[in-house]
Amino acid sequence: MLNDTIAAIATGDVDGAVSIVRLSGDRAIEIADTLFSGDLLHAASHTVHYGYIIDPVNEEAVDEVLVSVFLSPKTYTCENVAEINCHGGRFITKKVLRLCLSAGARLAKRGEFTQRAFLNGRIDLTQAEAVNDMIAAENNAHAQFALSGIRGSVQRLLDPFLEELLDMIAVIEVNIDYPEYDDVEHVTKEILLPKAEAWVHRIDEILRKAESGQIVKGGIRTAIIGKPNVGKSSLLNALLEEEKAIVTDIAGTTRDIVEGYVHLDGITLNLIDTAGIRETEDAVEKIGITRSLQAMEEAQLVILVLDGSKPLEEEDKRLLEKVQGKTCIIVCNKADLGILQEDHICISAANHAIDPLLHKLRALYEKHLLVLQEPSLHNERQIAWMMRAKQAMLQAVSSLRAGMEVDLIAIDLQEAYTSLKEILGEVHRDDLLDTLFANFCLGK
Repeated sequence: MLNDTIAAIATGDVDGAVSIVRLSGDRAIEIADTLFSGDLLHAASHTVHYGYIIDPVNEEAVDEVLVSVFLSPKTYTCENVAEINCHGGRFITKKVLRLCLSAGARLAKRGEFTQRAFLNGRIDLTQAEAVNDMIAAENNAHAQFALSGIRGSVQRLLDPFLEELLDMIAVIEVNIDYPEYDDVEHVTKEILLPKAEAWVHRIDEILRKAESGQIVKGGIRTAIIGKPNVGKSSLLNALLEEEKAIVTDIAGTTRDIVEGYVHLDGITLNLIDTAGIRETEDAVEKIGITRSLQAMEEAQLVILVLDGSKPLEEEDKRLLEKVQGKTCIIVCNKADLGILQEDHICISAANHAIDPLLHKLRALYEKHLLVLQEPSLHNERQIAWMMRAKQAMLQAVSSLRAGMEVDLIAIDLQEAYTSLKEILGEVHRDDLLDTLFANFCLGK
């Protein structure tokens, strides 16, 4: 319902210096005015007004506030918007919200302000999703990636593909409806096939970059593995810069998975410190080792830790075989003891001397970070629709190669076009939108 007025707390549910109660809808200014000590009904747009929130039941002042007035259509939602900036205690903020609801507003659903911005045409669906990405951003690279989405980078990325599809579809339709027109290009397999193949090739490049971007954006599942007592927990603690895992000289101290995450120049490593992998009769340790092997299989990156103070043992060699084919960094720990000289990265986790490993991690994912600086798809939903568009075009290519009539190819081209439009939310279902915006926070 876009004909009602919604309200919600737009700031976090914590005590702070200032909090904001946001209203949006036709009656937003009117409702705020009924609670405000001053005159908001005649206020100019984009102005701030000092006064008090008054409880209309007992006419007592509730809080000293600043009220910002934004008039349609130049607002976040394209509707009238009022924002009450009150003192940041949770009690007083919720009391101001209750007064707004009592005066005729409805409590907003999660993400409903942004949903209204989308439904009112101010932003497309990819921009709405980027708003949520910005809220969830944990480092500068992720924030800049989200900001590019808010600025419409996905729309600009898709526009050339949509235009090419429209051109191909239009020429085919004109050939069908007006075959007698001599001044219209007659579309043949020889003309259409190269265009379709080139279109697919460029889509593949976008999908490759999008997958790379998702690796960095979502964090890299990283398993730290090795035999017992090689310094895996010490390495985890050094990366996290905190004593999260228990470290002793007793082999097999870590019997279960210990997790944490670290941000490294825009890269997020979702770290898993695993139980030492070895042959054992201890039932509890066996369970931990099974989980370690599973974590290794599921990891996008494996850091294999070897003991640099002694020669390789059979357990080390077996682990080296297990990581074949996986993205793996082999680390020689206890380098300060200097007994083993291997052509691997040498560190001393106990002394937090891990710079060689950090340099390797940066080099390994540098190309993925570069992708975040380019226009790209932002999430799995967008990637899935792009893949559907690609499949539709591949079907067109296959049909053209098989000698099918060109006019029948328009069906596949239309499906590819619709799939790309789905990315922008220009072909949407209400139930899908409700699900998407339910992931947003209240007040956004």
